[in-house]
Amino acid sequence: MKAMIFAAGLGTRLKPLTDSVPKALVPIAGKTLLEHTISRLREEGFTDIVINVHHFAEQIITFLDANNNFGLNISISDERGMLLETGGGIRKAEPLLGTSEPFLIHNVDIISNAPLKELYCAHLASKADATLLVSERNSTRALLFDTDGNLAAWKNLTTEEVKTPYKEIDIERLKPYAFSGIHVFSPSLYPFMSDYPDKFPIMDFYLDVCSRTSIKASVSTNLKLIDVGKLDSLSQAEELIKTL
Repeated sequence: MKAMIFAAGLGTRLKPLTDSVPKALVPIAGKTLLEHTISRLREEGFTDIVINVHHFAEQIITFLDANNNFGLNISISDERGMLLETGGGIRKAEPLLGTSEPFLIHNVDIISNAPLKELYCAHLASKADATLLVSERNSTRALLFDTDGNLAAWKNLTTEEVKTPYKEIDIERLKPYAFSGIHVFSPSLYPFMSDYPDKFPIMDFYLDVCSRTSIKASVSTNLKLIDVGKLDSLSQAEELIKTL
């Protein structure tokens, strides 16, 4: 099984830690965020991993070399020339990931008990173009799905802003879920990216194409998750790791 780790971000919300190291190498409970993510993927049976890099890229490459790639087949998608955001990052990594099978995508700053292999296998069984791991948890932004689990819209619950490709849609009939930062992507979606600019967010892409493709929800009822995006989340992540 193949996976991609998003590790290219600037980590601005973790300053001043990320003034000298990339977000991926911020330590949590004695290990870097990147090692925690790689370990989870390895435990779940993923053997081929692509990691995109930009901010302090050399440090990540040196870290992987020093640890012999943790016994896995790890490739680097180099974005040092320009940070491509999540959608652009996936498209750039196509030569490394190939087009023969789906791959799981995992943000490097997510600590969770997510059932990664189960999610991947559910995606294969459904024959969807993408499967997004979601849950019912507090969030200021929600993905909205119809009764068949198809992505239909996005809503900012604070500002009431809505994004959807549908001209007429009853938002109140849709089910809101929080996105985990973990999803499975099928190469069948690559042709839909051909007209996009070099850099673009993957969620904007999913929302653009969801009326023409199959973007499904996988709802986790027992998900424990911390997005290590801010300094005050570091201690919360350490406590969560103790329970995993």
